[in-house]
Amino acid sequence: MTNQELTKLIGKIQDPTAKLPLAETGGLKSVFINPEGVCEVVVLLMNKDRDERAVKIAITKLLKQDLEIPGVKIEVEEFPKGPAPYKYLGIASGKGGVGKSTVTVNLAKALNKIGIKTGIVDADVYGASVPFLLDIKKEPVMGDENEMMIPLRGQNIEVMSTEFFMPDDTPLMWRGPMLNKMLTYFFNGVRWEEDTKLVLIDLPPGTGDIALDINKFAPKSDMLIVTTPNIAASKIAVKAGLGAMQIGHEVIGVVENMSYYYNYANDQKDFIFGSGGGEEVAKKLGAQLLSQIPINFEKTEKQYEDEYIKLANEVKRIMDL
Repeated sequence: MTNQELTKLIGKIQDPTAKLPLAETGGLKSVFINPEGVCEVVVLLMNKDRDERAVKIAITKLLKQDLEIPGVKIEVEEFPKGPAPYKYLGIASGKGGVGKSTVTVNLAKALNKIGIKTGIVDADVYGASVPFLLDIKKEPVMGDENEMMIPLRGQNIEVMSTEFFMPDDTPLMWRGPMLNKMLTYFFNGVRWEEDTKLVLIDLPPGTGDIALDINKFAPKSDMLIVTTPNIAASKIAVKAGLGAMQIGHEVIGVVENMSYYYNYANDQKDFIFGSGGGEEVAKKLGAQLLSQIPINFEKTEKQYEDEYIKLANEVKRIMDL
């Protein structure tokens, strides 16, 4: 049995935290058969404390029982966890149709305008719309010399999205393991620009696999909850916020999108979708209502931009960016 053959077999064993084979996580540091015939293996794990015993048992069973190698020596290390050069902020809603992706894109634009270099991970894999909103032309995602993916860019904002890897008009039909693999690349395999200070995560509706996986890849990420003024929508947004808090995230605030229609005929705000949803979500989550974004500003885009600049400054203050 050659080192190459052994490496291939051991590489099929999973890192339990990453839910990926060691060959894909880069966790098989070395495999070597010494002159005495002992197979020496060095493994890197995402979570050594939790997974070391299980991985050692799996490797030992493979080598001793299945391959009948008499001597085995396994050393387990943890992937280095240096301080991230940027922070994460998840944008969540609980339900679709509240304009979460629009809020994500406009907030990123505003943050860049006030000097906070911001990128976007489009984790809404079944309804990816960030590339469309930023008018990003689909082209192959390139890698650098270290095989790190280089994000595509739209309106001076770097973006990583599943949309870049799928043919046009092709539905993405993935189960949990494939989603996990995609997120592994998006959080561990992307080279953001060096001066990036914040990465926004456009989360899908609901509290399923992706919401749970984000906690693994970005456990210290804060959350911004988006709702509409409609009370029915706000009840679902509360669930998204409580779910995020339950797995250890901090909800830094609430945005009420499509809050009102500004009627220029009488200079009044028309609450066409009801009212009170944002206040209700903020109250139940113990968070601040940071912004009430109107559905229109017909006379000038600057008014709309100013609303997002105010929101960006609030995010900057709360996250200490």
